[in-house]
Amino acid sequence: MKKLMLGNEAIARGAFEAGVRVASSYPGTPSTEITEFIAKYDEIYAEWAPNEKVAVEAASGAAIAGARALSAMKHVGLNVAADPLFTMSYIGVNAGLVLCVADDPGMHSSQNEQDSRNYAVAAKLPMLEPADSGDCRDFMKKAYEISEQFDTPVLIRLTTRVAHSQSEVELFPREEREVKPYEKNTPKNVMIPAYARPKHVVVEDRMSALANYNETSDLNKVIHGSSKIGFITAGIAYQYAKEAFPEASFLKLGMIHPLPERLIREFVASVDICYVVEELDPVLERQIKAMGLPVHGKDIMPVIGEYSAAMMREKINGEISKPAFKGDSTIPVRPPVMCPGCSHRGVFYVLNKLKLTVSGDIGCYSLGSMKPLDSMDSIICMGASISALHGMEKAQGRAFAEKSVAVLGDSTFLHSGITGLIDMVYNKGTSTVIILDNSITGMTGHQHNPATGFTIKGEPARQVDLKELCHAVGVDRVVVADPFDVENFEKILREELSAEEPSVIIAQRPCALLKKAGYTGCCEITDACKNCKLCMRLGCPAISLTESGPVINDTLCNGCGLCMNVCKFGAIVKK
Repeated sequence: MKKLMLGNEAIARGAFEAGVRVASSYPGTPSTEITEFIAKYDEIYAEWAPNEKVAVEAASGAAIAGARALSAMKHVGLNVAADPLFTMSYIGVNAGLVLCVADDPGMHSSQNEQDSRNYAVAAKLPMLEPADSGDCRDFMKKAYEISEQFDTPVLIRLTTRVAHSQSEVELFPREEREVKPYEKNTPKNVMIPAYARPKHVVVEDRMSALANYNETSDLNKVIHGSSKIGFITAGIAYQYAKEAFPEASFLKLGMIHPLPERLIREFVASVDICYVVEELDPVLERQIKAMGLPVHGKDIMPVIGEYSAAMMREKINGEISKPAFKGDSTIPVRPPVMCPGCSHRGVFYVLNKLKLTVSGDIGCYSLGSMKPLDSMDSIICMGASISALHGMEKAQGRAFAEKSVAVLGDSTFLHSGITGLIDMVYNKGTSTVIILDNSITGMTGHQHNPATGFTIKGEPARQVDLKELCHAVGVDRVVVADPFDVENFEKILREELSAEEPSVIIAQRPCALLKKAGYTGCCEITDACKNCKLCMRLGCPAISLTESGPVINDTLCNGCGLCMNVCKFGAIVKK
């Protein structure tokens, strides 16, 4: 049977067919759907871990214990998981272990344009890169064979376009695999220096064996065309090159590390001119040029952003394509904004009003940096808001702490914010932290986390009490407040800023897209409006400004009532 599938769905299908038993991940666009689709298979235990490091450690434990396992994450999540990743390269596996990482060229939903292929090189691990959904399913099954044959974790790299595009996938039944017996093996699984030193030799020998394997692997395809021009490429870049130059010859690499040197040499010799086409870093090109082969790559192709067939034709042939549609240049831009009724809007309204320095974090609330709220001074990485604020206070002194806060979501706090709070308490910081508790992991599509009380499959679970957790790490001042009660929230915030000890405000209100938010009706502006435009400072997409004053679009308004709380003249009412 054949079916159209997203690349992420096909990855999940491949894991199912390969007999995977355990999957542990942390959501991150563009990888999130992999684990969501896996959770639909009852044969696979699936979970959302608090962060990617924990997820890879859980999957590694399952593989050591004899069950085929998987962990999926986005590219910056692999940074978090790098510690176990490098050591598992030395340990190897008992049953197969595959780690899926989704890169984001063009930064559609990310803070950088990192190329995860560099991790495969640095950690000395095999990496496969599918070019479509069919490859995704096939490569997953092959990855588990390679993992067990060569006693190694295997990386599979996707990019946004492969993860989120659809193509045809042929479905096969699951190959059920019994859990392998676990046997104690201290020299293999315990990486103290005495055991790790000889394992490095094993890793180097393994990479040589993998390179030989890759010379004849069916993961790589030579597609013969014109001998005048050839392309060495992989993943989505192959699709662009094939569309731009259908008459050319192609070496479509499936295993992109380690490279098949003999195969590459033969291909380059078979064409008059050869291009290495890859988005982001010249990972393939560097290695191929190190072989002494005359290829072109980043000398004509950019190292920034996504590629396209039109861009390739322009760079290689000088052809400038006419746009398929010429839009009106007067159309205004539409920057991303928080949803109508967003539980975070009240917090950022108050932060902007008080002109505080805000150490920000990764989540929906990152949009608090956009105008008119304009309430974010820094965003570094998941969980960094608290640690960075602590460093700011140590650099600037107590007076700085009285005019600054850290903001982060409930899921981000559990991901990696807790340790920053411990650092602040232990090292006698006095700053104020606001945990934006919207009862869900919002930015990546409403996944559960340890604070929601439900598992990935919707089963009831022990719920982390954020207030008690903060008390447990030594914060005495912990206040729960409704951010839509803006007057009270401002009062609480002023009190906590003035306290010469660490404090936490839990801004608690459900995400507007959850049923339990309970919003009904919509708001409207009456004749009592004085045209003060205070409601416009909320940045709510349902409120716009006309010549006669602010108006509320009842097709966008969900009746959250925040604007009613802000209006000083009672000019906004619920209908």
